[in-house]
Amino acid sequence: MSALSAASRNEPARAEDAGGAAAQARARARANRRLLVNGLRVAFAVVILGFWEIGTSIDANHRDGLLIDPFFYGRPSGIASQLWTWIANGTAQGPLWLQIATTLEEAFLGFLIGVVLGVIFGVALGRVRLLSDVFAPYIKALNAMPRVVLGSIFIITIGYGIWSKVALAVVLVFFVVFFNAFQGVREVDRVLIANARILGASERQLSTHVILPSALSWILASLH
Repeated sequence: MSALSAASRNEPARAEDAGGAAAQARARARANRRLLVNGLRVAFAVVILGFWEIGTSIDANHRDGLLIDPFFYGRPSGIASQLWTWIANGTAQGPLWLQIATTLEEAFLGFLIGVVLGVIFGVALGRVRLLSDVFAPYIKALNAMPRVVLGSIFIITIGYGIWSKVALAVVLVFFVVFFNAFQGVREVDRVLIANARILGASERQLSTHVILPSALSWILASLH
């Protein structure tokens, strides 16, 4: 009897040890897989860059020139050398870090303005069906225009300054956020809206306390 009781007491300890060993084995397997994936990624990049560099340095058949024309495709070593020159000596327009800061400023302003406008117009057109019916063809037409064309139009009308780039960034962000906000508003549970109206909620309270929180997941998904 004492042997049976001792065995029963040791059984949970053995099960716990087995569970801990299994968890450690799974953790090692995950770590090994991450190491394998990262190693294969690095190896793939090295192979591509190596083939690119060699292809721009050797003759294809000693008559027709290089296997890869560096005039059209560049050369990894040349790109690295040019980047280092920009870092050390700056570009023709000034220091490289100043150019990076300007680009980040343009991207941030365009992102911020595009998100605000996209949410406002998406919620407004999603809430008011008349506005949606009136402006839907125009929004679809603008969304169908190639962004490269809009970029050229902005440069011609606004100029080469920062705001032409900001306007292009606004267009790139606006439509993604707008359509998600619009669809998020349309997907709000109608029973929830009806219950809020029964409790005496105004249209403003419906928008701020019911519709926007319900559509927030759609809006956040568009920010990716």
